[in-house]
Amino acid sequence: MGAYVVRRLFFSLFVLWGAVTIIFLVLRLVPGDPAYIMLGPDADQAQVAALRAQLGLDHSLIQQYATYLANVAHLDFGQSFRLNADSMSLVLQRVPATIQLASTALLLSLLIGIPLGVVAALRAHSWVDRTISVFSLMGQSTPSFWLGIVLILVFARGLKVLPSAGSGTWSHLVLPTITLALPFLAILVRLTRSGLLEVVHEGYVQTARAKGLGEGIVILVHALRNALIPIVTVVGLQFGALLGGTVIVETVFAWPGVGRLLIDSIGRRDYGVVQASILLVATIFVGINLLVDLVYGFLDPRVRLAGD
Repeated sequence: MGAYVVRRLFFSLFVLWGAVTIIFLVLRLVPGDPAYIMLGPDADQAQVAALRAQLGLDHSLIQQYATYLANVAHLDFGQSFRLNADSMSLVLQRVPATIQLASTALLLSLLIGIPLGVVAALRAHSWVDRTISVFSLMGQSTPSFWLGIVLILVFARGLKVLPSAGSGTWSHLVLPTITLALPFLAILVRLTRSGLLEVVHEGYVQTARAKGLGEGIVILVHALRNALIPIVTVVGLQFGALLGGTVIVETVFAWPGVGRLLIDSIGRRDYGVVQASILLVATIFVGINLLVDLVYGFLDPRVRLAGD
């Protein structure tokens, strides 16, 4: 088990290093001079040169990369030139709002997606199953930005029952939560249905029926419990995906989270905030993946032995 843990930690650190390197290259290889963009068109050459020197942009790419890695190792992303504050502090201030949105979307997906999947499996090949399958397919296929705009037009502009942007009350959370949750909810429906159909005819389920247990007990206790094993993995991984999905949703609904801060900072080439935001999201995603791997390695010896 010790070798398995070390191996997974090494791979996780390698992925984080890759994410850090990609962030560095993308921000520096896109067209345009960051110093000129930050200062605006009215800045003279002396001001641009001074800012380039302050940002270290007058050094070679290799020198910039070495300095960047050293700063990342100390979680030092510098000051935000747009907001005049420490970059990482700005990002950490937005984390609670993003976690709230992602967690609410995950909870909504679980509360609706799993029961719908069970109903679809129990009514397999019926009109109920086909209706739920069409719904789940549409949920997976609908772009989040389009769904968000439609919900705003219907419930905020048309019916005027929910706010279209901002935060502060539960009503502000409704539309962005639905927008973020729908694709994952659809995935859960399909996974639950297929998983339950695979185990419902297994020997242990038939044995439970032969003992005279009620159908509800057989499905919920014996069949569904085993069908949920792969879903646990997907839930862990999708929570990281939900954090990434908040970038679009927070922008559409002006939700004050990390995603909206990231988009605003990209447009203004605020290097420090962009790097801190992406690295934080990447770290959470990699950490969740690592946790899922370790839990599976602990529960199922075949997983860790396969890599030995």
